[in-house]
Amino acid sequence: MGKIRVKTFGDEEQEKKDQKKTQARAEAKKVEAAKKQAGSSEKSANVIASNSEAIPNEIATSPTAPRNDEKETPKKEKKAKFAKEKKQNHSVAYLAVAKHLDASKKYKLAEALALLPQLQRANFDETVELHMNTTDKGISGAVVLPHGTGKTIRVAIADAATDLKAVEDLVKKIEAGQIDFDVLIATPDSMPKLARVARVLGPRGLMPNPKNGTVTPKPADAAKKFEGGQMNFKTEAKFPVLHMSVGKVSFGEKKLADNIKAALTAVQSKNIKAVTLKSTMSPGLKLDIGSL
Repeated sequence: MGKIRVKTFGDEEQEKKDQKKTQARAEAKKVEAAKKQAGSSEKSANVIASNSEAIPNEIATSPTAPRNDEKETPKKEKKAKFAKEKKQNHSVAYLAVAKHLDASKKYKLAEALALLPQLQRANFDETVELHMNTTDKGISGAVVLPHGTGKTIRVAIADAATDLKAVEDLVKKIEAGQIDFDVLIATPDSMPKLARVARVLGPRGLMPNPKNGTVTPKPADAAKKFEGGQMNFKTEAKFPVLHMSVGKVSFGEKKLADNIKAALTAVQSKNIKAVTLKSTMSPGLKLDIGSL
């Protein structure tokens, strides 16, 4: 129930005074509430302003934020830095022998072969290697080096007509990862058996192929050729790069020159863009292709 107001005659003046007081208190409350609201809004504005001022400072001091005065390092400086870091990764012995050559020079074959013995670092007779950048991938062939490679060539023969069990045993060894040969020669009737291990032999360049003379009905004759110095070559699967061993440092300049010329003739000059000569542990010597 609501309140019941009782009006008393003769107290009208007092009632008017009470009403005025009530209205004054109500007005005072409104003013006070307005002040509080205004103060709260001002405080929020100050916080927002404060935060907006702080944000640029945080961004400026952030380690990932770009600095206005920061400039990109020129490509030449980056290359120089990379070359310096790469050089620092070489051993003291490597840097000592590298001082004998000019990395920017293209050497004639005679000059390179004369310099090569000075670049040896190992205690053993290092293998001499040719590394070629070719015009395209898929370049392959065979060459008989006049003086051999300087190492014994291990030849395996797969002849299913003569010894089927031996071929099956060879396939099992290859599947188990036991590859103890440098060249595999097969008769045509042995190829279906070897197809099981094509994925293993192919990437290693060991899969018999009629093009390089490793698939033949006379495997014994082919084996003699490879043992006598014939070698197959093929560019890498994904890159136009070719690697060949052409002898030992102990062969001397004359024999090495004969082997290198035979190898380059087999690859053909039209397929060659650049040639680097080195021994097992030495820095590379760029060859002047025009002088070969």
